[in-house]
Amino acid sequence: MLNIFARASVNRVTDPMGAWLVRIGLTPNAMTVIGTLGAVAGAVWFFPRGQLVAGTFVVWGFAMLDLLDGAMARAKGGSGTKFGAVLDSSCDRIADGTLGAAVAWYCLAVAQNHLLGAAALICLVSGQVISYVKARAESTGLTADVGIVERAERLIITLVGTGLYGLGVPYALHVALWLLAVLSVVTVIQRLVAVWQGAQEANA
Repeated sequence: MLNIFARASVNRVTDPMGAWLVRIGLTPNAMTVIGTLGAVAGAVWFFPRGQLVAGTFVVWGFAMLDLLDGAMARAKGGSGTKFGAVLDSSCDRIADGTLGAAVAWYCLAVAQNHLLGAAALICLVSGQVISYVKARAESTGLTADVGIVERAERLIITLVGTGLYGLGVPYALHVALWLLAVLSVVTVIQRLVAVWQGAQEANA
């Protein structure tokens, strides 16, 4: 949802940066890999150690690099290659899964809060399913480009929760994870319904 409304404004900021990165010799695929490796390293290093604020800023910073690979592709005169699209989606799943696992580790092993850990695991699983439903639907000629929380919203809610909780805001992580858990399950249902409706129309 956020992607639709914010894309034009974000592109005005990232396109000049993308053009500069292309001029100095970087490629969109390299930027994708750099962003993913940084986000993964930040998540697995900081969150299991209970360093929520540092983890939040490191993961957020590298996640923002994901905005630049598209800008770099546009600077090269296109929307990217088919391999680049698959690499980008695969790296997104790796980064998201690692962040979800690291947050769940913190909840279960560091905070030792099983209820909060359950919320984190629901977010982790449902987040992967949201992306899978869309990809699987598109592979069969259907669409599932709907839902209340896409990747941007999931990252924002998670990292706002970890950051505020790390700064001492009571229950910030609890609210964020349970809110995201509910919204993610709703999004899975929305996408499955969209696929079902598309299949019914295709068979009519």
